Amino acid sequence: MKKSPYQDSFYFYAMEDLQKQVGFIHEIDKLKYIERMTCLFNSERRENDAEHSWHLCMMALVLAPHANEKIDLLKVLKMLLIHDIVEIDAGDTFLFDTNKDHNNTQEELKAAKRIFGMLPEEQADELTTLWLEFEKAESAEAKFAKAVDRLAPMMQNATNNGGTWAQHNVPYETVIEKKKRIKEGSDELWDYAKKLVDSHYQKG
Repeated sequence: MKKSPYQDSFYFYAMEDLQKQVGFIHEIDKLKYIERMTCLFNSERRENDAEHSWHLCMMALVLAPHANEKIDLLKVLKMLLIHDIVEIDAGDTFLFDTNKDHNNTQEELKAAKRIFGMLPEEQADELTTLWLEFEKAESAEAKFAKAVDRLAPMMQNATNNGGTWAQHNVPYETVIEKKKRIKEGSDELWDYAKKLVDSHYQKG
């Protein structure tokens, strides 16, 4: 039976999309090589962005009941999986860096457009929109995702004698100021996080 031109056209576009998707998958493998400042729990080895993203997703899955508002958990997980992909181009900026603004949104937006733009248009638009929603941190999902993202390094530092706080002599007030947005996503997680900070600084 002879195929219609429509079938040939559908096959062509399906294969074109697949090639773009595979190319994107190859590109994001680079996330495994982006080192963060924070070390693994009870360790001197710095984690990479891929490990960080995976851990945040597991944290969100487990800690979702503590969100201040009702959330779409799948949306939160998507945000956490993609939120640091832009660092393939933009690099990781230490939250307490005094020389470079951690909120380098324009540089990261350029990266988001390039990397997510490798995908078919519909998927590219979805991921770019999700990334922007995470950055704005206005929706219930974005607030909770941000809360988890801020909490993870605090837990790591607490197991490493203060970790980056101690290494860079970060004042208590600065840690609280930078981390207090956890409260926007979860009052309960903020109470827990603040106790971690208080405990470290009380030890001197």
